Amino acid sequence: MPHEAHRITLARRPKGEPTPDDFGRETVDLPEPSEGEVLVRTIWLSLDPYMRGRMDDAKSYADPVPLGGVMEGEGVAEVIESRHEGFAKGDIVAARTGWASAAVVKGEGLRKVDPSIAPIQTALGVLGMPGLTAFVGVDTVGKAQKGETIVVSAATGAVGTVAGQLAKARGLRAVGVAGGAEKCAYAVDELGYDACIDHHAEDFAEQLAAAVPDGIDVYIEHVGGKTLSAVIPLMNQNGRIPVIGMIAWYNGQNLDQALPLPKVWRTVLTKRLTIQGMLVFDHADRRPDFEKEVGALIRDGRLTYRETVADGLDNAPEAFIEMLKGGNFGKQLVRVGPDP
Repeated sequence: MPHEAHRITLARRPKGEPTPDDFGRETVDLPEPSEGEVLVRTIWLSLDPYMRGRMDDAKSYADPVPLGGVMEGEGVAEVIESRHEGFAKGDIVAARTGWASAAVVKGEGLRKVDPSIAPIQTALGVLGMPGLTAFVGVDTVGKAQKGETIVVSAATGAVGTVAGQLAKARGLRAVGVAGGAEKCAYAVDELGYDACIDHHAEDFAEQLAAAVPDGIDVYIEHVGGKTLSAVIPLMNQNGRIPVIGMIAWYNGQNLDQALPLPKVWRTVLTKRLTIQGMLVFDHADRRPDFEKEVGALIRDGRLTYRETVADGLDNAPEAFIEMLKGGNFGKQLVRVGPDP
């Protein structure tokens, strides 16, 4: 019997900031799963900044979403029908569902989610790709050490939330950068950052410099723009910069806030900086270590998190557009269907 799926598609490629008209909607009947596949019903959908890059027809680390194609994304879903020996009806899994209410996916691409550990949507946040990204950024690429100073941009976002708390648990001085007084207060009062600087402040660069009197050893880069311009002169010798994103530049804006490349390159040379682009799927082997350390922090109540939830798949485009403007607080999710 066919299973109906509602899907959000890419109707056209954005020119600058995405708009609602860049997205389409369709309803289709899914085929029966073939051998090795499973049919899943989406419960939660993750919205992430990388999706903006997939909307452009530009060479990158992954193929763009084709025009008319389903928007790329990961979800937490319930198995409805399985033709894979590793999964049974009723299992909860993390899957590349796309922006869809249901999907047929290959079994080898699924990861089981244990509802007894934490709410299942955390498999998309603190215990999912953002959490693993934070762990790899702090640990593997950032090589953060006790007593050092770390600066985390987008400090209250899905990755920054974990990065800052993990750094504090390891004995670093953690300084966040976020947009607005409310987010900065949350970063300090609830996430435990030593300080948080509002990047909207007119004297942002001066405030950041005052917050890191001993310089910066590790910078977790999510945004580019004026935050990166303020950070580069403050980096210590042999500093490390994991480059995770550059959200300030994704829509082709704020390019005037970039430091001239010769100035950046001179600092890289004289300070012996290590700047490394970081894609989390290159570090899948770190997941066991990540789950052990971050899972323990969650169980002990030493790691907190916040979520912003949009209800209904049809509201995903607007939630995504707002997220790119910094309108989310913590992990941005879409509640697509009921949690069993």
